[in-house]
Amino acid sequence: MQTRQLGNELDVYPVGLGCMGMSFVYGGQAEADAIATLRRAVEIGVNFFDTAEVYGPYENEILLGRALKPVRDQVTIATKFGFKILEEGNGVERMAGVDSRPEHVKAVAEASLKRLGTEVIDLYYQHRVDPNVPIEDTVGAMAELVREGKVRALGLSEASAATIRRAHAVHPISAVQSEYSLWSRDPEEEVFAVCRELDIGFVPYSPLGRGLLTGTIAKPEALGAGDWRLTLPRFQADAMAANAAVIATLETMAAQKGVTSAQLALAWVLHQ
Repeated sequence: MQTRQLGNELDVYPVGLGCMGMSFVYGGQAEADAIATLRRAVEIGVNFFDTAEVYGPYENEILLGRALKPVRDQVTIATKFGFKILEEGNGVERMAGVDSRPEHVKAVAEASLKRLGTEVIDLYYQHRVDPNVPIEDTVGAMAELVREGKVRALGLSEASAATIRRAHAVHPISAVQSEYSLWSRDPEEEVFAVCRELDIGFVPYSPLGRGLLTGTIAKPEALGAGDWRLTLPRFQADAMAANAAVIATLETMAAQKGVTSAQLALAWVLHQ
């Protein structure tokens, strides 16, 4: 499969592996199983892996660092910053809003480098826009990390078209990451156009609709008790019942093509 270019710096396999669920919000996974999954992904050609400091917090970056150390020169690792994570003692951390102040950006980048066990972050995203800090200031700090050789390329996550333009004027943005799938198509309205205009790669997260498009989650009870998706409207019993016909249509179309509904959903995203 041909690689796809993100900005001018990165060429990646078209299907990357988002690693959040291995450590965070979806119930987690045994470390040995997660490492086996990551290494198997590399074996079959995947070279693009996505994490963030907030996944765990911190645990997911540590996991990727351990799993990918033997193949670090073969893979592209993306991570993210942008949340304020408070230490409450006894190894407990909690999120307390966003923080993209320049001094914070630099400090957490150093911490991510250590957890990942690498000398450079291939793609560094602002995880969420901080309304209290001008995007120009944040991207200015990110650009300094590029000049220092600690980051190769910059990205934004869930940013508006206007914010992307402002950021790109300070330093080239290589990738924008937002939720996008058959289930969620908001980026088509404005973000796709600005990405095409500025030659910015678009990286969809949750291309399987957070699992709904796999056809394997028929009821909320299919999710574990600690699964964060149970807080989302789309995973409430009435919504899932109402949308069952939509999922059934996808499954029928997939069966006609001899593929799974997940494969069809991913193929649709790749085609966009």
